[in-house]
Amino acid sequence: MTHSLAAADPTVTAFDATVTAVNGVDVVLEETYFYPQGGGQPADRGTIDGTPVEHVETVDGTVVHTLADAPAFEEGDTVLGSIDEEFRTYTMRSHTASHLLYGAGRRLLDDLGYGGFGITNEKVRVDFETTTDVTDAVLVDLERLTNRAIWESRWVSWEEVPTDEALAREEVAFNDATEEGVMDDADAVRIVTIDDWDVAACGGTHVANTAEIGAVSILERSNPGEGLTRVEFAVGPTAIQQRAAEHRSVLAASRAIGTNVEALPEEVERLQDDRAALQDEVQSLTEEVLGSRLAGLETTERDGQPWRIGAVDGFESNAVGDAIQSLANETGEVIAVTGGEGSAFLVVATDGSVDASEVVDEVTAEFGGGGGGGPTFAQGGGLDADPDEIVAFLW
Repeated sequence: MTHSLAAADPTVTAFDATVTAVNGVDVVLEETYFYPQGGGQPADRGTIDGTPVEHVETVDGTVVHTLADAPAFEEGDTVLGSIDEEFRTYTMRSHTASHLLYGAGRRLLDDLGYGGFGITNEKVRVDFETTTDVTDAVLVDLERLTNRAIWESRWVSWEEVPTDEALAREEVAFNDATEEGVMDDADAVRIVTIDDWDVAACGGTHVANTAEIGAVSILERSNPGEGLTRVEFAVGPTAIQQRAAEHRSVLAASRAIGTNVEALPEEVERLQDDRAALQDEVQSLTEEVLGSRLAGLETTERDGQPWRIGAVDGFESNAVGDAIQSLANETGEVIAVTGGEGSAFLVVATDGSVDASEVVDEVTAEFGGGGGGGPTFAQGGGLDADPDEIVAFLW
């Protein structure tokens, strides 16, 4: 059985090791500094004696390196392991940043628990178990506190602690996977401490000081499950690009509406209020115009029943339908109105003395399309005719 030494000394990115097993493309070394995938952190990248390493995982307590091709070396040979330093640095920074974010959560969120974490090439996620509503304002504060802790250059350390002691310490954060691993380990737990900020059971690789992380920018939040809030963030250059893009958008928006960045939220709120008021006014005027158009439709008589028939332009079928239902109840007339360009509609409203659905069926049988409804209201659409043709047919 071999264990990875990556977490103990994450600065090692090149090492010599003896090969203890080769099985096709799977290789086991006497000791390794490759980090095996686990706990939300991806496996290290790199090469062994020049052959690319595609994956690293722990199988039955032994770290197995899966190569891109069958190796030329054999069991007993000494090989050079070379770890992708750029990716190792990224995962160290990202993993430590997740601890900083959780530490910020300790200061802002109620009933806090650790639901999980994960690193991808583009972003990092932390799942908070909390009863706090993680609003936009809370997100901003989480990001602010995290970046503040980076700026404060807090020291990061790690040590092996007896299992009973770790479980007894209330300040130690465990996620479900870590705690399960703790229960399986009868001897010790690895504790990662960020000075005066966060303490967590963790087997990942970390930077020695928070200043090494660089910028953190929160991207979005979501709810992956009941009681969980997922916060996703970017680290380093991606975070800087994200922040620059947001800054450009805010500056462009403030210029477009003629205000400064500080006053932008209030100005947007004012514009939204103005827009809502204008929409209400337009709706009222539209209803007034539609009512006038309907009142001006010509009337006729069919089978002793008064009918009001006509076409209206520039109105949607739903709006016309709502208006004629009220009108039919007031006047006792059968009201049939058509409109639309290219694909006409028909709406029919009655007081029940004439079956509105039968009128729509009559028209769709003549002009195609489809429709439905009941005795007092029905509508049809997709009619292959101009509104004037439909009016003439009903007249």
